[in-house]
Amino acid sequence: MERKEALTLLKEHVKTDRVFRHSLAVEAAMVAYAMKFGEDENYWGLLGLLHDIDFEKYPEEHPNRSPEILEAANFDETFIASILSHGSTSKIPRDSKERQCLHAVDEMASFIIAIALMRPTKLEGLTSKSVKKKMKDKAFAKAVNREELTASAEALGVEFSDHVDTIVNGLIAHEAKLQKEGYSLLD
Repeated sequence: MERKEALTLLKEHVKTDRVFRHSLAVEAAMVAYAMKFGEDENYWGLLGLLHDIDFEKYPEEHPNRSPEILEAANFDETFIASILSHGSTSKIPRDSKERQCLHAVDEMASFIIAIALMRPTKLEGLTSKSVKKKMKDKAFAKAVNREELTASAEALGVEFSDHVDTIVNGLIAHEAKLQKEGYSLLD
């Protein structure tokens, strides 16, 4: 499936700006990691874009309802299993780079966007030091599990600073593309 078709599919199932932007941010992070690891950027980007496709309709069952949506759109078992693997209740092992990566960037991409929205320069100049400082601030984005942010980066086998830099750079690159399409992660 091409990205344009996947975006249409996402819009059929995701109506809130918050989940839509989160999906775009995770897409950006997945594309950045695909580039870093020499993987298929379109495929990894689609994983990020569609990972929460069932969240709004079935928040209590997420991501376990995504297979019915993705199967109907002709995604294969491997793609669907990778989507399922990012969930905390999933029994699908995170036994591949794409699965480990999807889990590692899911909350981190949105955490970084939340930080950027508070800064006058947004993503520009955002460092891992700034992210670490915000992680210590328990009042900021308090629903985010800080231990999971660091543990998932470790499971991916990347240094935390490198993890943040990869995501920030991916978000910056993707923001330029998104603005050409009429979207933004930062507005």
